[in-house]
Amino acid sequence: MANNKLRVGLVGLGFGAEFIPIYQAHPNAEVVALCQRNTDSLNELADKFDVPASGRYSTYEDMLADPNVDAVHINTPIGDHAKHSIMALEAGKHVACTVPMATSVEDCERIVKATKASGKVYMMMETVVYSREYLFVKEMYDRGDLGRIQFLQASHQQDMDGWPSYWEGMPPMHYATHCVGPVLGLQRKLASQVQCIGSGKIRDEFAKIYGSPFAIESCHIQMQDSDVGARIYRSLYDTARQYRESFDVYGSEKSYEWPLIEGEDPVMHTRGKPEPDVPEKVKVPDYAHLLPEEIRSFTGQGVYDEEHEHLSFTQGGGHGGSHPHLVHNFIRAVLEGYNAYPNVVESANITCVGILAHESALAGGEVKAMPAFTLE
Repeated sequence: MANNKLRVGLVGLGFGAEFIPIYQAHPNAEVVALCQRNTDSLNELADKFDVPASGRYSTYEDMLADPNVDAVHINTPIGDHAKHSIMALEAGKHVACTVPMATSVEDCERIVKATKASGKVYMMMETVVYSREYLFVKEMYDRGDLGRIQFLQASHQQDMDGWPSYWEGMPPMHYATHCVGPVLGLQRKLASQVQCIGSGKIRDEFAKIYGSPFAIESCHIQMQDSDVGARIYRSLYDTARQYRESFDVYGSEKSYEWPLIEGEDPVMHTRGKPEPDVPEKVKVPDYAHLLPEEIRSFTGQGVYDEEHEHLSFTQGGGHGGSHPHLVHNFIRAVLEGYNAYPNVVESANITCVGILAHESALAGGEVKAMPAFTLE
């Protein structure tokens, strides 16, 4: 590290461009490299953010060979996440990778092993567990306000028509981290087994791509060393629903329920009140105060203007202000040895919940035990 600053290279500069100014503004980081195959687009973006010509790469291999790069932030297409993560770890770089970690249990295991062998940090950049809504509930849980956790559920419903073609027909649970992360993260537990059913049917031309017919997949999760269960459900195509990443928590004293419509306030239920007074709408505060002052403004803004916003940012409601929290916690993980959530084992567990949930659905709801990942 130079002057206690993490020198970062970013690859995948569509959605990934959202993170460039956050790293640049962070007091303990700097952007030293960008990688994109299209050199015209690369230079246009690099010029905009004043990245020097020496740090502009049209091949990932060349960026990894740059000794000035300490860490890479990967935002490439899903099918490349495992390959690009392993390449970076083997090149001696720390890794922040957008979700999901990989598309197979075997690749998740390879990333865990590569992390162990390299001694570097791997963090999956799961947005929901750093959204203001999640941080609000987590704060209440840590204070004991919710009482005993009795049940958790989460959903991620999205209309993917119009997205890049590699999304077409994707099994819903193969992109489940946005609803798996929060139900496991609240108590920082690992899933031990899953059971999932598929429901409905997507259009034939999409169903044949992955051999996945289901419009919606619904999964129950059992956690290790816990009597708490969770339910998650996902849809990607041919289901009428506004974008929703929801997270509900049912506790013995208080329960939190996500609003049904984007922009409305969530509902808090308090045990012991007269029945009409049990529910009340609450305002969720921003959590920029947890961040260095230099990047606090990014909880409420992105790189793109309204005309050019990335679809993931527009549909996701700005991802709950999570982007600067992700950057800050990754930097802390590298520079301070902080065990940021989710670490590599937790990332593998979260990702494999979705992978095995889909296998369970294809097998008619068969229970699937989670693999054991370890750095020991």
